[in-house]
Amino acid sequence: MRLTVSGIGILGPGLVDWIGARPVLAGDHPYVADALSVSPPLGLNPNERRRATLATRLALDAARQAMAGARSDTTELATVFASADGDMGLIDSMCRDIYEHRVPPSPTVFQNSVHNAVSGYWSIAEGCRGPSTSLAAGDGTFAAGLLEAATQIVCSARSVLLIAFEVPAPELLHPHRPFDSAFACALRLEPAIRSEDHPTLDLALREDEQALTSIQDSALESMRRTNPAARALPLLAAIAAGRSAVIGLPYWPGLQLEVRLEPGA
Repeated sequence: MRLTVSGIGILGPGLVDWIGARPVLAGDHPYVADALSVSPPLGLNPNERRRATLATRLALDAARQAMAGARSDTTELATVFASADGDMGLIDSMCRDIYEHRVPPSPTVFQNSVHNAVSGYWSIAEGCRGPSTSLAAGDGTFAAGLLEAATQIVCSARSVLLIAFEVPAPELLHPHRPFDSAFACALRLEPAIRSEDHPTLDLALREDEQALTSIQDSALESMRRTNPAARALPLLAAIAAGRSAVIGLPYWPGLQLEVRLEPGA
């Protein structure tokens, strides 16, 4: 499956947006893990903005970056939201309240705990009526999201916005998902065209998970290995460097998603 990347968003410690992250990922500037800075979720009313969790704010910030400068609006845009674990902090808090106080969660807390809550906030903020998929696939979540987006593009010949995001787990769950840095990225993907400005991707599944692609910077590599959304970093680094590359992304035990990247013509 072949597709074109027409917009990118990224958010993580020391990675404020694609413009600032690009020279870092390309290896031209050193990576400095500054504190995470997330923009408020524009388009939401004050009450909804207060309810928006870190996961929602991360995803919407990355998505808005990827859509910056797009010729089409977002009202009919198809979206794929990919997160391995969703908002584990909120789910942990809700389960504790149910166990300790024997009362059902409030409707607001419950609506934020479901896996497609972020998609709902995006549709409200953007007035988006397009189809949306929310998925999880463990450490292969980014690859699964990319494969789902590519399948929709091939089948429908329409643009798809892919958003991958992950936030750290609370204390008791942290040993099961041990990372400390929140991360999100977004790719605006189109049917394949030859362009001087935009890279193209060819996707294929391979029965091999040994040759997964790493990233040179040790701090970014640590983020890649531990945060499921940050599995995107080798692909983003190759795009930032403007070079052809073959990227191996973890997908499923015994399988990897091979991405052949070609820079703009």
